[in-house]
Amino acid sequence: MKTLVVFYSRTGITRKVAETIARALSGDVEEIVAREDRSDFSGYGISREEAVLKKPAVIKATKKDPARYDLTIIGTPVWVQTVSSPMRAYISRKSKRFTRVAFFCTQDRSGAESAFEEMQELCKATPVATVEILHKDVEDNSYVEKIESFLVRIGNLNTVL
Repeated sequence: MKTLVVFYSRTGITRKVAETIARALSGDVEEIVAREDRSDFSGYGISREEAVLKKPAVIKATKKDPARYDLTIIGTPVWVQTVSSPMRAYISRKSKRFTRVAFFCTQDRSGAESAFEEMQELCKATPVATVEILHKDVEDNSYVEKIESFLVRIGNLNTVL
């Protein structure tokens, strides 16, 4: 199965999860990049404001076409109980290009359910699987078990991390 893992990561946590998934599936990776730097505290403020307003961010052009893949796995941090604004922009642009989708969210405490609902609405597709990962689980590497279970649910029964 040809797989594309698409993600946005402001702090690197979502990137680590995306790279783990892509490596396990030998999938291609596409990182969504916001046009303006969001790595510092002012970037956090911009990100929070866009999330509250459900406003898509301005993002750089992407290179990979999700229509060329059997499965697109979309990953985002949860911002204010919703999908990140850069990922909102990407999904909105590409919603007609997805064949099958699966979602993962990284979060500090909660909000993945509402983010998954929004992602499903934006994609106009029901995900084959979802998984939410807490930041603390990424920091101590205990997220790997959740990823293995996620991979089984998307149909990669023989994948072990």
